[in-house]
Amino acid sequence: MKPKMETIVLAADLAGTFIFAIEGAVAAMHSGLDLLGVMVIAFVASLGGGVTRDLLIGASPPNAIRDWRYPALTFVAGLLTFVFHFEAEGFPAFWLMVLDAAGLALFAVAGVEKAMLFGIRPFVAALMGAVTGVGGGVIRDVLLARIPSVLVADIYATAAFFGAVVVLIGRRLGLSPAMAGVMGGGACFVLRVVAATHGWHLPRARI
Repeated sequence: MKPKMETIVLAADLAGTFIFAIEGAVAAMHSGLDLLGVMVIAFVASLGGGVTRDLLIGASPPNAIRDWRYPALTFVAGLLTFVFHFEAEGFPAFWLMVLDAAGLALFAVAGVEKAMLFGIRPFVAALMGAVTGVGGGVIRDVLLARIPSVLVADIYATAAFFGAVVVLIGRRLGLSPAMAGVMGGGACFVLRVVAATHGWHLPRARI
């Protein structure tokens, strides 16, 4: 069972890395950064959440450093986005949101599954799913001198946490890691897309 879980974590991690590297590169280009800046932000956006998760659960050194496929995939995604920047910047906002939701769902699943592999308790494992999903975006926004989108977006970190909880529920019900991952990822993706489409927010204090 453990090798199968590790395969699911790796596949979700790499797919999410590619998606968030593209998003990071697009955000960097919108901020007027040069090629080096674009690559740095692509690396941070795609690998920051996974590195934070690995350090918190004691998976040292983090996969992003130990496994060459992570930086290589990030480099390819960032470079392709930079080369084809006209096409990337012209991508409709709705589909960028959908792409982001897909990356968030993949990272939420990878985060909770990896935390479970390391024997982390369920609630904290769900938090690790959320950290994996939003960590890179927070670091990206800080470097770009913006308010982190996770603090103002429509149901963002909440969607990642919800998807991670669904994974845990699926595992508790006896589902396979793959099926639980599909359910959790699907729940995160649907909640994020619906929330963004309809402008759903968590309650805010009125001052």
